[in-house]
Amino acid sequence: MEDILFKDSNIFYNILCFLITENEKLFDRSDAKLYWTTVYHLFGVLHHFYVSLFAAGLDIKSSPHIDLDNLYRFRAGYLTGWNFLFQSCFLTMSLVYDMMEWMDKHESYIGRKLKYVRDVMFCGLVVPLTLFISSMFWTVYWIDRELVFPEIYDQLVPWWFNHCVHTNILIVLGVETLLQARRYPTNRKIELWLNGIAGVSYAIVYYSIYFLAHRWLYNVFAIMTWWQVCLYQILIWASTFVFYFIQFPINRIFHKEPQEIQEEKTEVQISEKKTDNNGLSSDSWNLKYRSKGLVEHSSL
Repeated sequence: MEDILFKDSNIFYNILCFLITENEKLFDRSDAKLYWTTVYHLFGVLHHFYVSLFAAGLDIKSSPHIDLDNLYRFRAGYLTGWNFLFQSCFLTMSLVYDMMEWMDKHESYIGRKLKYVRDVMFCGLVVPLTLFISSMFWTVYWIDRELVFPEIYDQLVPWWFNHCVHTNILIVLGVETLLQARRYPTNRKIELWLNGIAGVSYAIVYYSIYFLAHRWLYNVFAIMTWWQVCLYQILIWASTFVFYFIQFPINRIFHKEPQEIQEEKTEVQISEKKTDNNGLSSDSWNLKYRSKGLVEHSSL
């Protein structure tokens, strides 16, 4: 009976050791960065998916109040929605690429193409539009919220939804900048074209709504003269390009090139080597001196 129990315990122990070994191999293959990147992208996708479902389920109806009626008739014409869609696409592609990394498929043809499209979209669309929307919205909101987010919107939109589409979008950029090295453009020409096309396309949609429906989606335009509107539009386009170019120096603050890291390691190694040599010289001198003293002592 004891032999049977001993054999069973050995079998259980061997199985447990095998499972632990395989788990360690899997963990060694996937570093902590990939783990946290996957968690972050999964949370981002769930966040954007929930906010999108909530927005689609809002009970928005035609109203005699022009601001509420704008939400009902032209909800697809707001740049905030465009940017949220771009971020949702980016986060989804990032999560799919993370899954491919876990399965060691990220170096395949599809994996490389997915990474290319993901990075181009992030640099050319997500970063410039997000920085513009968040900075411009909260600046004008602080001056007079009626110009960008009238108080009557609170009847339909809860406070947390406003932060999801105007504040949390900045968190996406911040975490992505810390986790992913994008020190230089993936394809500067395409990224600049995407940035420009998005700006011009939205201007066409926005001003078409005004000329056809005689309504401004944002009241900040309603208090301006036409030459001020033109200057403000130029400022909008210029700021998106400025935001595009400054993202790379900011990324380089957090991510160094492999060459720079190697140079730092080399300098440290040279410094340590000098220290070791000095220590060896001192020890050699001491040994030589001690040996000489022993010889003199022996001769006495």
